[in-house]
Amino acid sequence: MYLCEEHFKEYFERKVARTIEKYKLASKDERILVAVSGGKDSAVTAYVLKKLGYKIECLHLNLGIGEYSEKSEIYAKKQCEFIGAPLNIIRVKELLGYGIGEVRTSRPTCSYCGLTKRYIMNKFAYDNGFDAVATGHNLDDEASFLMNNLLHWNTEYLAKGGPLLPGEGKFVKKIKPLYELTEREVVAYAIAVGLEYIVEECPYARGATTLDMKEVLNELEEKRPGTKFNFVRGFLRKKKLFEPEVKGKDLKECKICGMPASGEICSFCKFWKLGKPLTFKIK
Repeated sequence: MYLCEEHFKEYFERKVARTIEKYKLASKDERILVAVSGGKDSAVTAYVLKKLGYKIECLHLNLGIGEYSEKSEIYAKKQCEFIGAPLNIIRVKELLGYGIGEVRTSRPTCSYCGLTKRYIMNKFAYDNGFDAVATGHNLDDEASFLMNNLLHWNTEYLAKGGPLLPGEGKFVKKIKPLYELTEREVVAYAIAVGLEYIVEECPYARGATTLDMKEVLNELEEKRPGTKFNFVRGFLRKKKLFEPEVKGKDLKECKICGMPASGEICSFCKFWKLGKPLTFKIK
């Protein structure tokens, strides 16, 4: 479709509203924590949720990656001021002593960065009584995630795909309101509503597998329009094929922080060598 600016904004907002309704992502009486990075996707997620009447607060994690993180935090502040949403900031280096990329480990940087972000977002939401954590994952993100994990048959990760990961125990519900919108549409919407965002990629993202997957999918999309959407829709229809492996997994409570863990100590506390729990309760 070719739409004028006003009708494109209406189309985009209506599609987000329908996605929330179709997948039962959230209700208007729930408190939603939006993880904002300073980039376009998370900023658009916060903007649209606020415009649709949802109760939101934002959380920005400064990952301690030099100038990139400083710039990201500046953009996150600008975005939340523009949106009119409260912003909470956590600086990883102040919290844990090291920024992302400064830890001596054989583990890939993106791997422990992901672990750190997921843990802090969930713990912050849990400590402060939020009903859901919203992220800015779009259709392109989901398609590349699925392709990467299908190629490696990571069925446990595939079971966690989709627009909704229900809450369970101390795991807060995770939602993706932009699930059926492409990256191109998100960029167009950000420009249309006047949202400023950081354009630079994280320096550690260069050469990431997900970027390769996106490139392959973009080529397929160009030759066969609708490929990404059909791929993601097909996965949702067959998702149950991947679920048995994650059912019945007995999770314990981490001896240090009390959060869910597969062993005595959770991956986060083990990696960061914590001796006492972190508390994110807002005073």
